[in-house]
Amino acid sequence: MQTTIPKNVSIEDYLKQEEKASFKSEYIEGKIIPMAGGTVNHNQIAVNITTELNYAFKKRDYRVYMGDVRLWIPEKNIFTYPDIMVIEGDPIYYENRKDTILNPSLIIEVLSPSTKNYDKEGKFSAYRTIQGFSEYILVSQTKIYGEKFTKTDAKTWLFQEFYEEDQSIKVQLENISLQFDDIYHKVDL
Repeated sequence: MQTTIPKNVSIEDYLKQEEKASFKSEYIEGKIIPMAGGTVNHNQIAVNITTELNYAFKKRDYRVYMGDVRLWIPEKNIFTYPDIMVIEGDPIYYENRKDTILNPSLIIEVLSPSTKNYDKEGKFSAYRTIQGFSEYILVSQTKIYGEKFTKTDAKTWLFQEFYEEDQSIKVQLENISLQFDDIYHKVDL
């Protein structure tokens, strides 16, 4: 994240601004926070994971969204843009807006040096308030490394860490594995 525009803004004004903006911004409790631009590695990893998930879910009732679809988290008063979201069944839209959803089951973030702490703590804390959200995966863009959090009951999350080249991250939704070879294909580490 970069800088914060200090004044409080209404949700309506934020959404109007986003429709015209040349860059994306998050909305956190009335504050608009411009999002930093991505890197080639960040984009390639997100494309690789999205491609793998789309292929795996081709004949299943899941939808995979990447980067440009906004997420509304009502309990935290946050609009944000996860790198990748997976929806089981049909998306539930915020006020019938086709650019903003409410119901991801899985969220994947590609970690950037400038946002990794926020992705691991602030965002994850907010994501956990989403009904039906059950899996969170974090993938590094600077080294072979991943973390996965899986919801085991209402207040418990299981943590797993992955850092070996031959490892894979198992996606709980349909028991799919994301191989590090596929995640980091064409990525210069």
